[in-house]
Amino acid sequence: MNIMMLLEMASSGFGDRVAIGTGDDALTYQELFDNAGRAATRFAESGVDHVGLIDISSPALPVVLFGAGWAGVPYVPMNYRLDTGTLLGLAERISPATAVCHPDQVALADGIDGISAETRTDFVAGLADAEPYHEAWGMDGEDIAVLLFTSGTTGEPKAAVLRHKHLVSYILGSVEFMGAGEDEAILVSVPPYHVAGLASLLSSIFAGRRIVQLPQFDADAWIDLAIAEQVTNAMVVPTMLSRVVDRLDERRLSIPSLRALSYGGGKMPLPIIERALELLPGTNFVNAYGLTETSSTLALLGPDDHRTALASDDPEVRARLGSVGRPLPSVEISIRDDRGNEVPAGGHGEVWARGEQISGEYVGKGSRLTADGWFPTNDGGWIDAEGYVFVTGRMDDVIIRGGENISPGEIEDVITSHPAVMDAAAIGVADQQWGEVIAVVAVPDHGATVEADVLIDLVRSQLRGSKVPEHVVFRDELPYNETGKLLRRVLRDEYAHLGDGSS
Repeated sequence: MNIMMLLEMASSGFGDRVAIGTGDDALTYQELFDNAGRAATRFAESGVDHVGLIDISSPALPVVLFGAGWAGVPYVPMNYRLDTGTLLGLAERISPATAVCHPDQVALADGIDGISAETRTDFVAGLADAEPYHEAWGMDGEDIAVLLFTSGTTGEPKAAVLRHKHLVSYILGSVEFMGAGEDEAILVSVPPYHVAGLASLLSSIFAGRRIVQLPQFDADAWIDLAIAEQVTNAMVVPTMLSRVVDRLDERRLSIPSLRALSYGGGKMPLPIIERALELLPGTNFVNAYGLTETSSTLALLGPDDHRTALASDDPEVRARLGSVGRPLPSVEISIRDDRGNEVPAGGHGEVWARGEQISGEYVGKGSRLTADGWFPTNDGGWIDAEGYVFVTGRMDDVIIRGGENISPGEIEDVITSHPAVMDAAAIGVADQQWGEVIAVVAVPDHGATVEADVLIDLVRSQLRGSKVPEHVVFRDELPYNETGKLLRRVLRDEYAHLGDGSS
């Protein structure tokens, strides 16, 4: 297995289709294949151990990815938004390497011992002088295809290992070859160092869908580009969808060409997805749940699930709009207690997953897979009687009150069920008597007001007393990183004063 198989099939099946870009920057599938071969020549001749990317999305991105795969060198996209010290540290970890960089970062990367850096423009120009690569790509699925640094919301980023077998297994198990029509185009606005960006790229190439890139997300730019390029598919994180929905509403616009929109990367507040479904009734919405270590998607909440849940008066069915759906056919998902034992339907615990696409491995730290292939995701959750998976948040975010583990997710679901609340986060703050008590940070819906006591009473009416917040504060928005992860540590630091230990 090698990811180059996917591009070879695409170039053979529909080589004259535009793969990526527009105008002078556009590459057909055949041109992408040819450029990947020339890039492979350059990477192989350099003798490096890794190929890095420190750049925004551009048509050069897939050339670097597939060229590295053809040359048998791991591809390592890095977060160009990181502070200089952190970015230097990541680059040093992959030396010796060649790196394709944003113009603002090339001097930084080139100053690291063992790193040979060039701008994206110089890299593309240099392909014209490179010979096609005459070596066959390796077919050992155990070879490393991609190293992805985790987002590092807590602690130093880990380098997750995705081998060729994991990525190819994911694509073959979830995407129909040449399944896209010639008119289909996908708008990719997630950054290249996020697993969703990688998965969107590989999936679209295997399906034959034209890729439209938005390097820097802005809601108005996203809408304008989607309309101008007649985009039929798109993938966003929840914060992006929230802003797109707001601007569509304010500008009184629709996107008639948009047939399918998938979202993931973080928890989607129910008010946002409900508004999106109402504003874009002709669009098929898909919630995709997965992790870096699982080569992206493990479970999907499909379009019919969204519509059924939205239209239902049954509370259990309606609640599925807040789920991540059911596992892919090639994936098993289980909920386990702290001893690793499976819990029955409805029981809360840690989400475990198993399948050919799952790596669970990190550079220098080995694999977290169990002997029988299960990966503990560190996500809390539960599964209902019909097999719908609900993810309540990271296990690290559990609030421990008087020795009881309390998931923030179930409190947040109750708070956001109030029509005046758009988003919410529950955190633990220090308390002398209980160890921690619950504080809720709520974001009112546009123009709405609500009293803290009303939200406290709402939680008290639906959950047991130990889960009722001691504090409710309001702010205009919650802190998320660029890939949609809620930065709870920022909230814990900011509101630490609430927990003075005197209650």
